[in-house]
Amino acid sequence: MKKKTPKQTALGELVILESTDGLRKLPANQSALGVDGLLDEVSFQAMIAFERKRSERSSKAYALVLVAASDSLPTHKRESLLEKVSTALTTLTQDTDVTGWHKASSVVGVIFTDLVAHEKKAVIPTILARVNDTLYENLPPELSSQISISIDCYPEDWQLELPRRPSNPDLYPDIVSRDRSRRVAIMIKRMMDVVGSAVALVLFAPLFLMIAIAIKLTSSGPVFFRQQRIGQHGKPFIMLKFRSMHMNNDPSVHQQWFQNFYSGKAKRHRTDDDNGNGSYKLPNDPRVTRVGKLLRRTSMDEVPQFINVLKGEMSLVGPRPPIPYEVDAYEAWHRGRVLQAKPGITGLWQVSGRSRVAFDEMVRLDLRYARTWSIWLDIKILLKTPAAVFFGEGAY
Repeated sequence: MKKKTPKQTALGELVILESTDGLRKLPANQSALGVDGLLDEVSFQAMIAFERKRSERSSKAYALVLVAASDSLPTHKRESLLEKVSTALTTLTQDTDVTGWHKASSVVGVIFTDLVAHEKKAVIPTILARVNDTLYENLPPELSSQISISIDCYPEDWQLELPRRPSNPDLYPDIVSRDRSRRVAIMIKRMMDVVGSAVALVLFAPLFLMIAIAIKLTSSGPVFFRQQRIGQHGKPFIMLKFRSMHMNNDPSVHQQWFQNFYSGKAKRHRTDDDNGNGSYKLPNDPRVTRVGKLLRRTSMDEVPQFINVLKGEMSLVGPRPPIPYEVDAYEAWHRGRVLQAKPGITGLWQVSGRSRVAFDEMVRLDLRYARTWSIWLDIKILLKTPAAVFFGEGAY
């Protein structure tokens, strides 16, 4: 197979950048191409991450085709078969496409780059059909029956109504690798969530009762407000809050506000509780009850979310979980805030101004949290949260 020198150079730059996220750094004098002409597993997965980030900037799409050999074959026969597969696939690739080991000696992958995003629904079946035809033309029948082919495209078309993660881990090897390197710290974070939420629910039990009585006495409807939110990896869950709005209100009010906030058209509104800084929150929301205004001002409406934390759907610290119609409007890079960290009750955005922060800045804060996360960072955010709640900065 012809070696692609420009790709080797680009890969060397990429792996150095990605090494902080858990991907192995290649020595400067080491080629990423093996003796079979394929990128090695680490290098190929680094290219998947690189192409994903390039896609987010260019608004182009790419397809990831994976060809796996049957586990029933001995290792040397699997390798030989997949080398034949990679040779056959070179007839379909261009210089900008990338071929390598997605899983050493088991799965070969090809990244078909620079696809027109709005045409991907038509292009993907065509690519898959050409791959199928090429392999079955170049492999004898007894070998063709020993392979399986899959294809995924980035950006993904999420189906948020399904009760499972809509994102494919194969497209996020850098995030998977980073989470694997943080396994022990993630276990500690989960322990903190369980203990912290359990203690909070016990301590806030009297307050629970008082708020419930106040809500029932001042407006008709249930005590709790249940709303579908999007959790980590795009998996939906039902988030709990104390009801702060009247029943049967018009959700289009918030949808229109979010569209303005998302597009940068929302204006800062100065209120008595924003220290003169102004905020992007929805002003004078007619849907909010008198008790609801107090609950939102003090963030007490969010106390029931400790139940979500205890169930493992949320964490004490993390990005705020978005509503499905918000995620539907996201650009590809915005989705990183729900892919890279479990949603939380408080977070870097909440202690950095909350609704005084523009949408893209909020996303960057969430991405920075996910990238630099540590147990110590969670502790610092938790320590800053009471002051943010007390002063009500950006609360709504």
